Amino acid sequence: MDSIGCSRFVPLAIAAVLATSGCGSEPHGSSAYDARKLPSGAVGQSIAYGRAIVMDTQTTMKGYVRAKMSCEACHIGGGTRPKGGSFVGIYGAFPQWNRRAHRVIALQDRIAECFLYSMNGRPPAYDSKAMIAVVAYIAWLSRGTPAGKPQAANQRYVEPLPSRSPDAAHGSDLYGQKCAACHGSKGNGQADVFPPLWGAHSFNAGAGMAHVDRMTGFVRYNMPQNAPGSLSLEDAYDVAAFVLSHPRPHFHKSVLVVTPSRPASYF
Repeated sequence: MDSIGCSRFVPLAIAAVLATSGCGSEPHGSSAYDARKLPSGAVGQSIAYGRAIVMDTQTTMKGYVRAKMSCEACHIGGGTRPKGGSFVGIYGAFPQWNRRAHRVIALQDRIAECFLYSMNGRPPAYDSKAMIAVVAYIAWLSRGTPAGKPQAANQRYVEPLPSRSPDAAHGSDLYGQKCAACHGSKGNGQADVFPPLWGAHSFNAGAGMAHVDRMTGFVRYNMPQNAPGSLSLEDAYDVAAFVLSHPRPHFHKSVLVVTPSRPASYF
């Protein structure tokens, strides 16, 4: 997701920082991550820590998240599944213009957004061990991607929506048949394994998944978990509309984000 530096490719030193801890499930049919191929030493350990954060954010980032979910809920297989919130190739797309922020952002800004919106929490400091580790992990998955090149189309899931308005009533029926077994009839998730889709412990109204186009694509290609890709675009559209018709936390944009000061010797 980020491309800073003079090299045309992701710097090897950064790429090396991306190791994962093997926490959580393994990638779904992807060769993007193999813990056995991580660099040795501190860089490999950082990459592993970055993967651990993505796979089990609730445990690794206590105090930074309020939603009862981990990054892996929206980035399946730790961001290794094509059309499943893939991280593969996004490192080279940064810095980039951000319409919401009205400024050019770096990868750390985008990760901070995820903590603020999707996790309904607060971001770690940009120079923290955790933030560097997540950047390192994403860089590792994107190694070899030319700087400035957008993510490959076969990794993305957002597509044009159907021309009709969504049918939330039909979406409710489909949700009961396809989704409630995991996410609950009231959308409250299950045992910290399946994330809540609405309510006080879900992502807030500013999250990317709170937009019907993004949720539609994600649902189409990744849900239900035991039969991904079995829903048509139209059905996924209706399910997304039903899910997003429910209340969720409000994003409080006036809250100040404060990170610790560092002595000059830290740098």
